This record gives sequence, structure tokens and C-alpha cells, in this order.
Amino acid sequence: MTTTTTRTGRRGLGSGLRATSKVLPEHARAHNRSLVLQQLFHEGPTSRADLARSTGLTRVTVSDLVGVLLAEGLVEELGTQPGRRVGKPAILVGMRTDAYQIVGLDLSDDTVLRGAVLTLTGEAVERQSLPVDGRRGQDLVDLLARFARRLVAGATRPVIGIGVGSPGVVDASGRVVEAPNVEWYDLPLAELLTDRLGLPVHVANDANSAALAEYTYGGAGDSMLMLTVGKGVGAGVMVDGSRVHGSGDAAGELGHVTVVDDGGEPCACGRRGCLETILSAPALRRAVDGLERPEVDAVLADVGRTLGKALAPVVSALNLGEVILSGPPELLAEPLRAAARDTITERTMPATSAGLDLRMAALDDDVVLAGAAVLVLGAQLGVS
Repeated sequence: MTTTTTRTGRRGLGSGLRATSKVLPEHARAHNRSLVLQQLFHEGPTSRADLARSTGLTRVTVSDLVGVLLAEGLVEELGTQPGRRVGKPAILVGMRTDAYQIVGLDLSDDTVLRGAVLTLTGEAVERQSLPVDGRRGQDLVDLLARFARRLVAGATRPVIGIGVGSPGVVDASGRVVEAPNVEWYDLPLAELLTDRLGLPVHVANDANSAALAEYTYGGAGDSMLMLTVGKGVGAGVMVDGSRVHGSGDAAGELGHVTVVDDGGEPCACGRRGCLETILSAPALRRAVDGLERPEVDAVLADVGRTLGKALAPVVSALNLGEVILSGPPELLAEPLRAAARDTITERTMPATSAGLDLRMAALDDDVVLAGAAVLVLGAQLGVS
């Protein structure tokens, strides 16, 4: 198999540098299946011969895989491709992205659950919301299960899985290690919901979900950081096309990096002066409340410079190409964004920050919901 320049052939931290187990035939089949679906998802309909060329697989392997995918209803034949070469026209095959649906759940707002039924391409077919009414712990799990069941019932196509963007530290199995704001500790949320709903459920931190959404649907590059600003501050990191988890599944917890040297405001984590205390949406609104426009700009630029100081080591260490902000645009756009970008540039070598793009998210309020869909796409179909 050869390496391609598309997303089917990326380098990535997730692939690992050291083999830890024997590669079994079923692993190879799953990998090849993912290559084919990935190509069809991102590049659109193509012939079997072109699929073989683009993935580096043999024509026989591609033909067998397409046959299986046709039988499963995941791809379909779309007629011939005339005029490209002498001989019998090639038959195009394409992924049936409208034949199945995904339920996405966004738990990033502590006052309301947001959910949607989405197509495989991330388009919302139906949206719903449900007040949390102060529920925490097991009561919130019960509410979430009822809400998810209602969304599944509203789907108009078979649902292949449910994705959840959750607050807190979430491990690779969908276990919420720690989410103090909702009183979840060592909670196997994915397992609990899978048992209750009878569908595969995949859970990730909400900021990581947002990063996946911008990567898959929003046009983000292979190495980027997604910073979500709401009631709190979180980040998801992608390097060489793979999500970075960290040794304790807590990669991206920038909101609780101390940035105020002289104490600062108390933080929900129990310390003082964390980035969250000055950059969260409530903190920004308090800081600019009642000020005239020039004063507002000065306050936001000052916060932007502090953000830039916190981000510069991350951008430099990982050589990121993009930093994407998700949150209230009236607070995070210019001048905060410009000040952050300038500070990063001042504090890093040109080789690491040259061409850095610091922009607002393309998906706006739907970014966590779309990311929840990507969790399912990746786990069930191998597509990202």
C-alpha cells in the first residue's frame, strides 16, 4: 500500500510509532474499508479503478470492499463515467451520506441540553433543546438518556450512532473522568447510554468535539488548536491529522493555566488567576460592561495579549498552523484576536509561527453538535 496526500494517508500521533500488538487480518480489512469510505466521503463519487489508485489498494481489494459496502447500503452505484478513455465506461460509486443519520448531543451549556439529528455530512435535519433545570449527577444522566431517546425517535433514516460532546476530562472509552460542574466523576457515560439506548454511543470532551468538527466539516488544517470560550474555556488539539489525548486524556486544558501572576480572581478549579477567569464569556462581559467603545477595545486587546502569551508555547512546541476561536464573536473578534495573534508572533520563532492563521470558527453555534457527529463517523465508519 502506498502513501497518499489525501486525508487517507496522513501522518498522525494517533497511529503511534511503536507496534504494541500483532496486526491481524481483520485489522487490515477495517483499515482498508476506512480508506475507501474516507476517499468517497471527502472526494465524492469515483470509479473503482480511481479508488484503487487514490488509496494505493489493489483493484481486487477495492472491488471486494465495494461489493461489501454495496451490500451494507453504505455506497451505491451512480451510473457510468463516459468520455475519459477508450473502452467500456467506468461505473461510478458514491457514499450514501443521506441514507443514514446521527444523533448529536451538546452538553457544553450548563443550563440547556442541545441536540440534533444530523446527516453524515453534518447537516441538521432536526434540532431540539431541553432545560437542565439544575440537574447534576445521576439525574442529569437520566435526563440525557430521555432526551437522546426522543431525538432517535425523530430521525427519518436509520441512526448509526449517537455522539456526545461533554464537559470535563473524558477518556478514549467515553468515561467522564472528572466534570465538577455537573458532578460527574469516573462515570462510564458512553457505556451507560449504549446500554439504555441500544445504539453505539461515543463521548468526548466538548472542546475536542469542536476541534473534530472544524477539521472534518470546517476546513481546518491537520495541525490546529480549537479554543472554545463559553461559561468556561477549553481547547482541542489536532497534530498531523490526529486528535491529541495526552497521558491522562486531559490535553487541551488551557482554561486552567495560571496567567495572572499577582493572584487574580478565584477559579472554579480552586485556584486563582486561571485563563478562564479573564477569557470566559461571563468574565469578558463583566470586564466590558458599561464601557465606551474605545475602552472596550482596550480591555479586549489586553485579554488578547494575555491569551497570546498562553498560546505561544503551545504554537511553538507543536508548530500549529491554525488557532480557531469559538464563542461570542462580539468579544472574540478584533481587537482580541489581533492582539493574540501579534503576541504569538512576537514570542515565537518565525519558523514555527510563520503563516499562523488565528480565526473564528466556521461552524458557530453548531460546532459541538457537528463534532459529536464526527465522533460517530470515526468510530463506526472510520471517516474523519
